[in-house]
Amino acid sequence: MQQSAPVPVSPASDLALRRVVCRAAFLNLGYFGVEFAVALAIGSVALFADSIDFLEDASLNLLIAVAVGWSARNRARLGMGLACLLLVPGLATLWTAVTKLRAPLPPAPLPLSLAGLGALAVNLACALMLARIRHHRGSLTKAAFLSARNDALANLAIIAAALVTAFLWRSAWPDLVVGLAIAAVNADAARAVWRTARAERGAAG
Repeated sequence: MQQSAPVPVSPASDLALRRVVCRAAFLNLGYFGVEFAVALAIGSVALFADSIDFLEDASLNLLIAVAVGWSARNRARLGMGLACLLLVPGLATLWTAVTKLRAPLPPAPLPLSLAGLGALAVNLACALMLARIRHHRGSLTKAAFLSARNDALANLAIIAAALVTAFLWRSAWPDLVVGLAIAAVNADAARAVWRTARAERGAAG
């Protein structure tokens, strides 16, 4: 598949990029607090993983806002660092899943589904904003867009897990499976960003 060429940049376009990623950062930071509180209250692995992902996305977008004016080589280095950052929610999920297995109680379906719907709305809004600038600064904006897109897909899975728990299978396993799937999706996004950043670093060198 042919990759899209980077969009020509200018001070004005960099300023527009900063505004977009800052808005995305504050949206993610705000919903992190909401989802983390619900995750702790109902004991949901999937919501815990997704809430940590919101915090990671907020950090990711703020780092991009800072690094917009950097050289191509330094942006590529940051892109490689951000690829590692994308793995953090997955590692947190694995730890939470192991802890959950010691007391595998199902989370309450209603708050799980409502929190998932709210997260979906936030992530779709961020993905739509970031889609317009995802080719602007190579691996940096690609990382932000992929993270928001993957999070929206994860939220659909969280809602599905809530429905399964409510109507089909009163078990902790739907929540656990979704949490581990979120970890796998983030690992794949990290791999894609790492490869892009390495290619950019080679070109800059």
